[in-house]
Amino acid sequence: MVPSTSRPSYFPAHGDDGYRVEHYDLSLDYRVGPNRLGGVARLSGRALRPLNRLSLDLGAFRVDGVLLDGRAARFVHRGGKLHVSHKAARRVEPGPFTVEVRYAGSPRPVTSHWGELGWEQLTDGVIVASQPIGASSWFPCNDRPDDKAVYRISVTAASPYTVIANGELTAKRRAASATTWVYEQREPMASYLASVQIGRYQQAELGARTRLAFPAGLASKVRNDFGRQNQMMAVFSERFGAYPFGSYTAVVVDDELEIPVEAQGMSIFGLNHVDGRRGEERLVAHELAHQWFGNSLTISDWRDIWLHEGFASYAEWIWSEASGGEPADQHAVRWHRRLSALPQDFVLADPGARRLFDDRVYKRGALTLHAFRRVLGDLAFFALLREWTTANRHRNVTTDMFLDLALQYTTHSFDGLFTSWLYGSRLPPLP
Repeated sequence: MVPSTSRPSYFPAHGDDGYRVEHYDLSLDYRVGPNRLGGVARLSGRALRPLNRLSLDLGAFRVDGVLLDGRAARFVHRGGKLHVSHKAARRVEPGPFTVEVRYAGSPRPVTSHWGELGWEQLTDGVIVASQPIGASSWFPCNDRPDDKAVYRISVTAASPYTVIANGELTAKRRAASATTWVYEQREPMASYLASVQIGRYQQAELGARTRLAFPAGLASKVRNDFGRQNQMMAVFSERFGAYPFGSYTAVVVDDELEIPVEAQGMSIFGLNHVDGRRGEERLVAHELAHQWFGNSLTISDWRDIWLHEGFASYAEWIWSEASGGEPADQHAVRWHRRLSALPQDFVLADPGARRLFDDRVYKRGALTLHAFRRVLGDLAFFALLREWTTANRHRNVTTDMFLDLALQYTTHSFDGLFTSWLYGSRLPPLP
């Protein structure tokens, strides 16, 4: 019924399917001015088959030493890969292993077709935005979305700076002029969603689980523009199921950003996304929705990115109608007209690596969901979304999985209609 998705990955040079990481323990020391990072990364994982070596993704750092299962290991670091093997001529056998990597240098983002990815200096601080292949810019990892692990992230920086990372703050220690911040991310997380934000931030709580971090000069505008996050959380929890993490932090950096970016339990906005009039509130909704669609439910392969961006874009329309704005139907009709005028050469469920962030991934993805909603009706459609997020909480997902579930919610034979939205190049008419 559905075309095979067993084709090669969009990024075959990234990640290794021979093992899985179960836990990352990252201890980082960062100096903002000279952009110097020293790190110790301890990875606990499991080999899935006999391996001559473990291959990790790691950027242009100096590697000072590697331990494999507690013993000094052989390693070769070149071309963005750190290859690790036992000194004795023996393989890594199936089962548990540990790797410890000591490294240092000046982190720099990974260059890509979509710009620079990963660890990037701000005017006064750091932003980390790694989607899809930028995690190696700051720590050794298995950089593929289907290898989710839990994390401990410890960062030491000069005391005037606030450090925000994934998960919950479990310790904060000041010594002389530096402060160490320790975060625990207990829900499994893909490497590209791991993030550290460093800046001179004020922090505020909007509710028990929603927080803000922002430059002091933007305080009043930020509080207004992000002031309805609790209401968004309530709407999305009703439509999509329970919020999947312990808390949520929106960070506004003191620089302009082209687009906001999501990380697990966190979203990052530029000062250009704040105007004091909620002019960019749709983006606030979009990034919050990624906590369900992208961060809890994470695609197994990048060709299915519509399961992240299409759902988050549709959440903008859901928030619009829930908050007294235009209903989703009006958004859908307008965007269908716009996409109909574009070349009909786009396959939503396999857009190609260069089109991962094409606007059609976002808007045709949202239109696809609206088409499903029109066919199923609101009651069944939102029941489908809640089952989708609940059954796959903190797991990896595929388009095939979603389509199989959607077809269980109708007694009619709509598989041809559904697959035309996902696998046909021509935009179908709205039902």
